[in-house]
Amino acid sequence: MLPAIVVETLPRLTRAIKLLATDSRPDAAVNLADELTGITAMVAEKFTNDRTADGIQKALQLTVGGVSLGLESVLLAESDEAALDFLVEHGAEHAFQAGFRLIRELAALPEDALVGEYDQDPVYAQRRLRELFIDICQADPNQNWSGYERYAQQLKQRKEVQAIVRLASWLRRHNSEGPVSDADLNAEGVIALAIIFAVEGGGRVVARTGQKEFERFVKSVRKNKPDFEEGWAALVAAVPAQHHPVLLDRIDSYRNTCTVLQHIRGRTAMKTLFSELENYAGSELDADYA
Repeated sequence: MLPAIVVETLPRLTRAIKLLATDSRPDAAVNLADELTGITAMVAEKFTNDRTADGIQKALQLTVGGVSLGLESVLLAESDEAALDFLVEHGAEHAFQAGFRLIRELAALPEDALVGEYDQDPVYAQRRLRELFIDICQADPNQNWSGYERYAQQLKQRKEVQAIVRLASWLRRHNSEGPVSDADLNAEGVIALAIIFAVEGGGRVVARTGQKEFERFVKSVRKNKPDFEEGWAALVAAVPAQHHPVLLDRIDSYRNTCTVLQHIRGRTAMKTLFSELENYAGSELDADYA
C-alpha cells in the first residue's frame, strides 16, 4: 500500500511571510510586522480580549486567517510571490479588510429557509458576524488551514437558501388572496403550498391557506380531475424567470414524492390529507378551525 500524500496548505499569509527572507525590498518585513501588530490589536479589542494572553493569541490567529482569506479572494490561484507583492504594495490592512468584507457579506445571507424576526435584529446580526469570523478565519500560522474553502462552500449553500427565500417572498407578495406580511417565514412551506394548490389550475398563487380553503381545493380536484402538469405550467408562467430554477426543482421533487398529491384523487380522508399538508406547509397554514 502506498503512503498517503499529505499536501501542506498553510495560511497564505504564512506562506508569503516565509518568502521575506529572500526579499530585497527595504523595510518590507518591518512594515508588514507593524501592520500585522496593529490589526491584531484591533481584532483583540473588538473580537477577543486584549487583556489576556489567550485573547491576544486568538486575535493573532484571526488576523492570520482574515489576511489569508483576503489574499485568497484577491489572488485566487496566483503564486505566494504574488501574495507577498500584494502585501508589500497594498498593505496587510487592505487584505484583511477584503477578507472581513467577505465574512460580513456571508453573514448577511440567510443560513436556512426558516426566517424569523430575530434575523433582522442588530444584536443577533452582530453575534452571527462574530461567530462566522471566528469559525472561518481562526488559523494557526503553522498548521494547515482551509478557511477559504469553507467560506466558498458556505457561500454556495447560503446563496441556494437565499434563492429559496426570495422565491417564497415573491409568492407571499403575490398571494391571490392578498399579500402575506408575517415577520416569520417558512420558505419551503410557502413553496409547498404554491405547488400543491397550483394543480387545481387557473394560475392562482397560494402562499397561505387554512383548512376550509384546503377542503374546497380537495373537492374541486376530485370533481374536476385537472391536469397537474398544466397547473404547474401556469404557476411557472406567473413567476418571474429568476425564480424558475428553484420552482422547477421543487415541482420535480413534489411530482414524485408529495403524499398530498399522491392521495388527493383517491378516497383518503380529509383529516388525513390535511395532516399530510401540515408536514409540508408547517407554520404557513392558518388554523381557521379544527
